[in-house]
Amino acid sequence: MAALRVALRGSLSAARARSPPLGRRPPPARRPASAAARGPAMEPVPRWLAGLRFDNRALRALPVETPPPGPEGAPSAPRPVPGACFSRVRPAPLRQPRLVALSEPALALLGLGAPPADAAAREAREAEAALFFSGNALLPGAEPAAHCYCGHQFGQFAGQLGDGAAMYLGEVCTAAGERWELQLKGAGPTPFSRQADGRKVLRSSIREFLCSEAMFHLGIPTTRAGACVTSQSTVVRDAFYDGNPKYEKCTVVLRIASTFLRFGSFEIFKSTDEHTGRAGPSVGRNDIRVQMLDYVIGSFYPEIQAAHASDSVQRNAAFFREVTRRTARMVAEWQCVGFCHGVLNTDNMSIVGLTIDYGPFGFLDRYDPDHVCNASDNAGRYTYSKQPEVCKWNLQKLAEALEPELPRELGEAILAEEFDAEFHRHYLQKMRRKLGLVQAEQEEDAVLVAKLLETMHLTGADFTNTFYLLSSFPAGPESLGLTEFLAALTTQCASLEELRLAFRPQMDPRQLSMMLMLAQSNPQLFALIGTRANVTKELERVEQQSRLEQLSPAELLSRNRGHWADWLQAYRARLEQDKEGAGDPEAWQAERVRVMHANNPKYVLRNYIAQTAIEAAESGDFSEVRRVLKLLEAPYHRAEEAAEVSEAAEPEGAGGASGRRRSYSSKPPLWAAELCVT
Repeated sequence: MAALRVALRGSLSAARARSPPLGRRPPPARRPASAAARGPAMEPVPRWLAGLRFDNRALRALPVETPPPGPEGAPSAPRPVPGACFSRVRPAPLRQPRLVALSEPALALLGLGAPPADAAAREAREAEAALFFSGNALLPGAEPAAHCYCGHQFGQFAGQLGDGAAMYLGEVCTAAGERWELQLKGAGPTPFSRQADGRKVLRSSIREFLCSEAMFHLGIPTTRAGACVTSQSTVVRDAFYDGNPKYEKCTVVLRIASTFLRFGSFEIFKSTDEHTGRAGPSVGRNDIRVQMLDYVIGSFYPEIQAAHASDSVQRNAAFFREVTRRTARMVAEWQCVGFCHGVLNTDNMSIVGLTIDYGPFGFLDRYDPDHVCNASDNAGRYTYSKQPEVCKWNLQKLAEALEPELPRELGEAILAEEFDAEFHRHYLQKMRRKLGLVQAEQEEDAVLVAKLLETMHLTGADFTNTFYLLSSFPAGPESLGLTEFLAALTTQCASLEELRLAFRPQMDPRQLSMMLMLAQSNPQLFALIGTRANVTKELERVEQQSRLEQLSPAELLSRNRGHWADWLQAYRARLEQDKEGAGDPEAWQAERVRVMHANNPKYVLRNYIAQTAIEAAESGDFSEVRRVLKLLEAPYHRAEEAAEVSEAAEPEGAGGASGRRRSYSSKPPLWAAELCVT
């Protein structure tokens, strides 16, 4: 074991010696592009990861560009990549890579064993992870490549996009017969970097790493994250686009999925867009579109390939139908846990129905259907309530991208027939489980759910905690315990201070006055500027703020209790009806609680939790990231409450980054409302 540590440290030292000075972009390794699949001389030999077996089917099945010759050691130059789905690249080394955290459940997918008990062995394992999962060394059999795709961004066709900060490493085949694609995100420039540096930083990488795993353990289809590795290399970022750039540490996330192909993968064939004037890089190459359909369906939908082997149109129709259903179910799952994606462009939509690309995202705290988790989304295109509609729109663009292999009319008919029906079916089914309705479905269930959300909106109730509390609702006809329950429920409603902060005006009063004058004096110009929606929202905020100023805390509490008492009365009646359909009331009650505990998480990755972990990591303490990761691996109610006592009993402000850590299941602190994610 000592020899193993020495060998790994030697490899790591060699990698560091090859790295450039702090703050400079490191050059790629000096070797011909044609040798991309082979390591350079003296490439470190993995020990722990030596058992990974690569079989890179995607690069055999789809066209790959070999980069044009250029100055030796120069990074991949941004350029159009016509006639190819991938371009060979090489990760750029980082200075002193250091492991932030590993996700053992994600790495288990690859057949990698549990961490050893021996501390020295764990240290050697972490050193190896830092070396190979940073991109400083390549695993035997890996063939780094960047994927070419296009996309509609915020409703407009953007042309070629591609993996500007991500690199396909290859596909690992496991003893269980599974195949997993590995990707490094933040490993350096590619032809798709568009003048950027191809790097990701610590804060965004921690968010992606934690949320990928949190979503999986919530039971939501998602890509996975196996490792997060930071470094002493830095890049300059202006995080809030406010003219205050700073140096941040380059960080890489190891991502794992069956595939990272997306709707935008099929948009590289798009002809010139009438609105933006942009076109895909492979216009007219229907032969590649056919290749990609054959690869995707044969690899990830083999049952569809087998059922329609002799009729490509019916095969493609069945494929699109299944993608539509999976996407509808995925977004229904998002809505049921209050997840907001933030950047639902077509290039961020998985072709196999996974949640993909965790940029700006968030989980609802105070329930607000118009919540926008991405501060860059000024028009509110991707609000929480619009996510199903946007996913359906993106599927429409996929249908257009599949033409002529899937006739447009057929794709549109499938979308109209399948999406809304599948979404509402899955959403209501999930919501019924969240409410503990375990017997026959009733027509009024949809109304009960809608009234619940309306009550949550009126009272500013915390989305996650409200659903979790409902599992302890006294379900009997007697009122015993109802007063205590109502008191607990109202503590999850927004306080007067929270509401005043949430509805504070966003415009300078003088600016608002000028816009209102313009609306009266020159409505045509006002409409042309396109600010009507913003002004309307601002007027609503001003009106709400005025009402709040006249409201006392006691009046707010009384109002909230009234709203909840009305809904709980309807809920109790529905539970009684559900119980009547069960033979054994005690068995029904036990099943109700079990189902609710299995569908209402106690823990989600709230922004303030992620921020606390980020602040600790930026000061060199990764323990909070690992602590949060561990808790998110078991987000639902656990019988062994003792496991939560130490966490729940910590006083607010004890330990943690900036002394701000509190119970992970708490309502967010007031400062969380100030967090901004772009």
